[in-house]
Amino acid sequence: MEATGGNDQVVSGELASVAHAVSLPAESYGNDPDIEMAWAMRAMQHAEVYYKLISSVDPQFLKLTKVDDQIYSEFRENFKKLRIDVLDPEELKSEAAKEKWRPFCLKFDGIVEDFNYGTLLRLNCSQGYTEENTIFAPRIQFFAIEIARNREGYNKAVYTSVQDKEEEKGANNGGDQGANNGGEEEKGANREGEKEKTNKGGEKEKEAYKEINKSGETAM
Repeated sequence: MEATGGNDQVVSGELASVAHAVSLPAESYGNDPDIEMAWAMRAMQHAEVYYKLISSVDPQFLKLTKVDDQIYSEFRENFKKLRIDVLDPEELKSEAAKEKWRPFCLKFDGIVEDFNYGTLLRLNCSQGYTEENTIFAPRIQFFAIEIARNREGYNKAVYTSVQDKEEEKGANNGGDQGANNGGEEEKGANREGEKEKTNKGGEKEKEAYKEINKSGETAM
């Protein structure tokens, strides 16, 4: 399974379009412009690593923090009917929504590292980090929604889409090789190709998970 090879340019292009969204005036946050730029770079790096991760590994089996179970339990207890496949910004950003989210977020102060740190969150979980599909959210809000998306199967759309493209690409390559070398050689090549893709997929998963931990983006 080649997890991210054909996806890197797409991810980079989408994140570039987010640059406009993260270049809001400093007074929007009350911070120094240099600090805001550093925040934007870190947020974009985290978004890229996370998107590669859910493209490489079946999201249902991902563990983002040491307290995923607690986050998910508290989240669904407080937001039973919140639609998470396609988020309504008003459910996150309106004054009424902020009042409801605030107690939930504060529960994880001291439990989740940098729980209130600014993070990029996708509105439609079947799409990437484009300017139109991205909003700002506290880290604990990102974790709550993304853990729920992973466990409830919504993020699998991204993983399936990438894997389908990789399989189609592999099938086309296998067909060409079979035409040149015959049926038996084609089968052998396909077996070796699947083995190599599986090994690379495992390596990509480990690298991505290591990077997301190294960046301090998970609450370990």
